[in-house]
Amino acid sequence: MKYLIVGLGNIGNEYQDTRHNIGFTILDAFAKASNVFFTENRYGSTCEVKIKGRTLILLKPSTFMNLSGNALRYWIQKENIEIENVLVVVDDLALPFGTLRLKPKGSDAGHNGLKNIQEILGHSNYARLRFGIGNDFAKGRQIEYVLGKWTKEQADVLPERAERCAEIIQSFCLAGMQLTMTQFNNK
Repeated sequence: MKYLIVGLGNIGNEYQDTRHNIGFTILDAFAKASNVFFTENRYGSTCEVKIKGRTLILLKPSTFMNLSGNALRYWIQKENIEIENVLVVVDDLALPFGTLRLKPKGSDAGHNGLKNIQEILGHSNYARLRFGIGNDFAKGRQIEYVLGKWTKEQADVLPERAERCAEIIQSFCLAGMQLTMTQFNNK
């Protein structure tokens, strides 16, 4: 059984370690813990992780955030993956920093990456793991905040939160959506 795990972010050194790139950060940590390495492919960097008879294809799109749907669609079709086996890891301003929420579907909540995925797929019935980045910014400073680097306090907590995300991703692939939501969403 195959799964596509998509971490949203932007390519380029100027975006590395920014709040908006948490999807890339999570997948990098997951790959490192699994002793696999990303390679450049069409529409993004990918690697495979095998867990208990399942193949997880990790994808970091190279299309930039606002065109993430192109990469997602290409890899779904290339690998013949059912939409129920797709999980998108994304930053969320509406959640306090470090809060994790797994959802089976939902709106784009103003997130341009999710908006593009919905446009390309024609629906929003795909799972997403939302990573809270908080909203501690002055009026009119949202873009600076989202594209800004983590504070030292936040950066110190990131490894533990990334590990928790890895547990959620594995559970999603092994136990399914409902059991994983029950186990992790209220913690």
